[in-house]
Amino acid sequence: CEGCKDTFACVIKDDMQKIYPKILKADAIILGSPTYFYNISSKMKAFLERLYPYEIFDQDDRSVWLSLNEVTGIRYASVIAVCEQDDVRDMGFTAEAMSMPLQALGYRVVDTVKALHLFNKNDGATHPDIIKQAEDAGRKLAKTLILHASVKAKGL
Repeated sequence: CEGCKDTFACVIKDDMQKIYPKILKADAIILGSPTYFYNISSKMKAFLERLYPYEIFDQDDRSVWLSLNEVTGIRYASVIAVCEQDDVRDMGFTAEAMSMPLQALGYRVVDTVKALHLFNKNDGATHPDIIKQAEDAGRKLAKTLILHASVKAKGL
């Protein structure tokens, strides 16, 4: 609707209004989605599309743009894609469908977990290898934030 083009704030008054301040305040986010037809869920797609206010376009030339995070400071992210099949090819574009919009929004995606063989609600608990991958991704994200703060404290 382009209602956000001058204020960089969404004009739709719904529960996303509670989430926007948290996203802006967060140094990092973790997104996860199950794979539906080789892609992210419709709810994840809707969430990512609702981050559109953080894209800033030149008034006269929409090929010139930047993200709000490029102005306010880089953010970091990790992505977790879940698929019931055994072959990573069956995951299709799930991880990329989260990573690419995040990168356009000024996030550096530091890790991606592709969790296979998961269908039922608690299947993850029976796969220690996937739990380890997720924990490692979380640690890497935390270490990245610590390194960022350390370098920033040095005045660089």
